[in-house]
Amino acid sequence: MSYIGKTPVVGNFQVCDAISTVNNQAAYTMQVSSVNVLPESVNNMLVSLNGVIQKPGSSFTISGSTITFSSALVTGDVINFIQIFGDVLSIGTPSDGVVTSAKLASNSVTTAKITDANVTTAKIADANITGAKTNFVSTSSAAGLQIKGDGTTDGYLQLNCSQNSHGIKLKSPPHSASASYTLTFPNNDGDANQVLTTNGSGVLTWASAGANTPAFHAYLSSTVEVNNNASTKLAADTEIFDTDSNYNNSTYRFQPQTAGKYFVYGLINGKTSAYKLYLVKASVFKNGSEYATNNNTINTNVLQRLGVGIQTVVDMNGSSDYVEMFGTVDIHTNGTEQFVGSGTQSSYFGAYKIIE
Repeated sequence: MSYIGKTPVVGNFQVCDAISTVNNQAAYTMQVSSVNVLPESVNNMLVSLNGVIQKPGSSFTISGSTITFSSALVTGDVINFIQIFGDVLSIGTPSDGVVTSAKLASNSVTTAKITDANVTTAKIADANITGAKTNFVSTSSAAGLQIKGDGTTDGYLQLNCSQNSHGIKLKSPPHSASASYTLTFPNNDGDANQVLTTNGSGVLTWASAGANTPAFHAYLSSTVEVNNNASTKLAADTEIFDTDSNYNNSTYRFQPQTAGKYFVYGLINGKTSAYKLYLVKASVFKNGSEYATNNNTINTNVLQRLGVGIQTVVDMNGSSDYVEMFGTVDIHTNGTEQFVGSGTQSSYFGAYKIIE
């Protein structure tokens, strides 16, 4: 390539340290700043002995950092200088600040050239290390990224705002806790007002927060006849609400899919066609067996209608457990027994999860 003006000089030019001759010695060690040097070849050197330039390969040879003259030197001989030109493409040790990103070939810095200790938080925080350079791969035996403590401060990860003026931290439990566990996140982002809950083994799921759910309330849509003094399931077929679709308005069964304690309530509004009402009873059944009951015995021929409510707490396993509402109407003599449905006096059944 041609240049206008002076052609740039390329090479690693060095002048060896002064060498004192030894009588009848031909070989000498070449050093620069007391460090052995290794010339590229004899043709990359300029040697002056007793003021005479020596011919490379004839007047002297080299082997490593040793120069050997063709004849042993004697007392009084002077090695004026040894200049090493270096490799014609070598520039030696670059000066500080001259190696910029433009000087580095693409992909020239490999993983093998970077030691673990030299990748510090200060280097990662540099704006020139982008997301494409920080892909962390986890294996079955090692985490892709590990945030360590310094012996006094527990490890934490900080997430900054866009201006890096503040942020939040995710911090490890203290050393004294001896805590080692894994939290596995759910498969989706959940619904509004839900929180993360654990199964006790670190597997997280979404659950409603600040609400007594699952929950439902259903009522009997129309008055139905029942057998006298017989326990009959309340066919609460009309739902006012059912937060998690855990109530079946065909089987009249509430079977929540979230484990916990549930407040279960209901009302049996009993009626007879004559003024001969004797007893009305309300019962909560769990898994087909009577769990709790409440009744009111009238023992009179005057009343025609009577409502009996019930409330209880039932522990549910969140899978197979279910509850139902049953009622009983008894009269003194002849008449028609009924569960009242429709309107504000309807018999009803409901439940909700208690926040623990």
